[in-house]
Amino acid sequence: MEESSAEAPDSSTQDDLPPLAVKDVNVQLERERSEGISSPSRYDDSTLLNPGTHSSILDDNTKSDPGLPEGRSKSSGLCFSDGKSRIDYILVYRKSSSQSEKREVFERNIRAEGLQMEKEASLTNSDVIFLKLHAPWDVLCRYAELMNIRMPFRRKIFYMHRRHKFMSRMEKRINKFRGWLPRKPMKFDNNTLPDLEENESFTAPFSRSRIHHFIIHNKDTFFNNATRSRIVHHILQRVKYEEGKNKMGLNRLLSNNSYEAAFPLHEGSYHSKNPIRTHGAENHRHLLYECWAWWGVWYKYQPLDLIRRYFGEKIGLYFAWLGWYTGMLFPAALVGLLVFLYGLFTLDHCQVSKEICQATDIIMCPICDQYCPYLRLSDSCIYAKVTHLFDNGATVFFAVFMAVWATVFLEFWKRRRAVLAYDWDLIDWEEEEDEIRPQFEAKYSKKERTNPISGKPEPYQAFTDKYSRLVVSASGIFFMILVVIAAVFGIVIYRVITVSTFAAFGWALIRNNSQVATTGTAVCINFCVIMLLNVLYEKVALLLTNLEQPRTESEWENSFTLKMFLFQFVNLNSSTFYIAFFLGRFTGRPGAYLRLINRWKLEECHPSGCLIDLCMQMGIIMVLKQTWNNFMELGYPLIQNWWTRRRLRREHGEKAKASFPQWERDYNLQPMNAYGLFDEYLEMILQFGFTTIFVAAFPLAPLLALLNNIIEIRLDAYKFVTQWRRPLPSQAKDIGIWYGILEGIGILSVITNAFVIAVTSDFIPRLVYAYKYGPCAGQGRAGEGCMMGYVNASLSVFRVSDFERRSHPKTNGSKLFGEAVKYCRYRDYREPPDSVEPYAYTLQFWHVLAARLAFIIVFEHMVFAIKTLIAYLIPDLPKDLRDRMRREKYLIQEMMYEAELERLQKEKNEKKKKDRAHHKEWP
Repeated sequence: MEESSAEAPDSSTQDDLPPLAVKDVNVQLERERSEGISSPSRYDDSTLLNPGTHSSILDDNTKSDPGLPEGRSKSSGLCFSDGKSRIDYILVYRKSSSQSEKREVFERNIRAEGLQMEKEASLTNSDVIFLKLHAPWDVLCRYAELMNIRMPFRRKIFYMHRRHKFMSRMEKRINKFRGWLPRKPMKFDNNTLPDLEENESFTAPFSRSRIHHFIIHNKDTFFNNATRSRIVHHILQRVKYEEGKNKMGLNRLLSNNSYEAAFPLHEGSYHSKNPIRTHGAENHRHLLYECWAWWGVWYKYQPLDLIRRYFGEKIGLYFAWLGWYTGMLFPAALVGLLVFLYGLFTLDHCQVSKEICQATDIIMCPICDQYCPYLRLSDSCIYAKVTHLFDNGATVFFAVFMAVWATVFLEFWKRRRAVLAYDWDLIDWEEEEDEIRPQFEAKYSKKERTNPISGKPEPYQAFTDKYSRLVVSASGIFFMILVVIAAVFGIVIYRVITVSTFAAFGWALIRNNSQVATTGTAVCINFCVIMLLNVLYEKVALLLTNLEQPRTESEWENSFTLKMFLFQFVNLNSSTFYIAFFLGRFTGRPGAYLRLINRWKLEECHPSGCLIDLCMQMGIIMVLKQTWNNFMELGYPLIQNWWTRRRLRREHGEKAKASFPQWERDYNLQPMNAYGLFDEYLEMILQFGFTTIFVAAFPLAPLLALLNNIIEIRLDAYKFVTQWRRPLPSQAKDIGIWYGILEGIGILSVITNAFVIAVTSDFIPRLVYAYKYGPCAGQGRAGEGCMMGYVNASLSVFRVSDFERRSHPKTNGSKLFGEAVKYCRYRDYREPPDSVEPYAYTLQFWHVLAARLAFIIVFEHMVFAIKTLIAYLIPDLPKDLRDRMRREKYLIQEMMYEAELERLQKEKNEKKKKDRAHHKEWP
């Protein structure tokens, strides 16, 4: 679900290039006069501009970008009042705030760093002040060098190996045949997306001493908006606001309410009166909306290069991963649908469901105490057929397929991530050492120790203090897991009680389907409990993470992520684990039921099996949770922004919003989540768990996930482009700790699917019957004809007179069957009541148990072996990418050498000219 806007040139023109044709690329450096922008000399609000003086300005960045037409990038509020200095960052504060002294010192030090600033009051609230920041060329160059920002310095030239003449002719014929075929509808036209220069050039860390090596056509557009904002944010994080070694940084000023908000600007409006096909895009935001966030392009690939340019590599990698995950769901959803259809088409040939539907003379024991009546086995005919849709011969194959799919998905994501990291110049990027958190400094500022890397003194946390806090945090996690188990226990008690209640219900539909009604209502209640506990978990995870006192922001983020994932995973899947592995397993038998607190009989499975309960649990929870998440993700910011627009229209008129500058419009949008991309990743990771962990019981899970993700991509895109302030562009080379969590879910899914097939499904008992006890016993085959008599062999006989007093049904069955019931049947492998050892386990029970254990061991070892083999066979780096990286490294060395020689030769020639001119002056 992704598309890169930079494509390699045609290989037919590349073969004829000389090895060092790159040295002929011209280096252009357009020398422009430096901007002299006056800045206020005072630090109070008397320097504010008149709020009504702002006017429409030209966004030079978007105007000069390829793919955007001239004259189409005008937008209000992207520059200072002079119309030339671009706004790189916005700080917002209130005049009534009590932190004015800190702000004055902070702003004075900002000017000392070379940043230019301009203040302007809000049009809607005179108490709100916008501080506009601009980084001049020399400041950008200085900090780009300090931050090792990679910039383009030569066009990429791809070298292809010469092919055999026969292969070349075949390629030409194939390409000619492709030309007759219709164009891929998922791809954009080449003229829709701009050619981003940085994706077609070799890059190197910026250096002022070698500035003549870099491709600089225009100083204003050499550093794009995202890079300029990142540089300014880097400066603001290191500017002091008070005397003291730790009194610095914008984050601290935001936390103590010196500033109310800080954000880079969007590049204008995402709407346009003119269609994009005829008039082009107004700016990159408008282009992203039309090509990505608009619901009409849901089937198109994502313009990842444009996303990365506008939002930064971190957000670009999230959408690349989400698109890759969604694309990989297509084969999983297709195979799952085929498994479901196989069950549907073989329904009429299923011997087990036939026998259940024809078993009108088999009377089943009541499933609850007193109020549940005797039932014919044929009454569960519909449930037996539905169970066959999910529990059929293809179930084992699908479980193995999904385990292999999860491995292939992760291994090929490694390769895709490597390609993106190469295209986005992240291969050699190393994350800077995180700053120490202010809370950590405040707590441990009295104790210091020299940092072995930087050699500077820093706060130190003692070993005993650190691990005592970890023990307390782990105890809190364990306690919250016990809370989840208690909630599940409450749901179990609810199911036990309501089975009897629904069995005595006045409405015949509910009374005859008491078990299904119990399962459905229990799942809905469980969903409500899940959503309520999620709110509690976030607060507890924050409390426990802050209690641990992590040293850096990355440590804090990883600790919080692990806690939240663990809480959410246990909360979401605990009831599913109960239904899959415990429901109906420890109920005892009629006449000797196991009871909760010696009072309530544990719930039994439906006569057709427990798999139908698991399917209902997964289907309802998955659909409800995805619907709720999508509503909250888009509904909440939409409602908030609608309310803000309504208030502004009521106070300032209908046309007020159109006259607002860009900073005012962005300020009225919703800020990005406090935890960044955490909520987006968490939702998808939990969905991945649902798709893989119990997929043997619910083969339609990948299809539901696919449909949700197609909506999710456009929903997130619409939210980022239209409803949120522009987040600070930041770099990242992978998805972080989430990859390890995905690998853990993949391992867990193999184990759970093995147990679902062996324990929850009837696959193993049917297999044992077919090969050992059925009509084909000893013949080495197991078809539908070999299953004749399976239902009767899987049911045991119970004498009604052996019922406990509190379990004895109130009706003796005479109204339904014409005479009092003396014997009833139940699902188990036990001796009849008249045998030597009444109700003892039969030999078939032990055969089935041994087969189940053997299947679990064989299945797990086989699947893990396949997963390990696939992971070994798929290299992390594609071979062509490895060759391109080596070739690029060689070319960069050659080009730098050639460029240096050219510079030295030019200097030598200029010196000779000066010497000749000097000698001519002598008589």
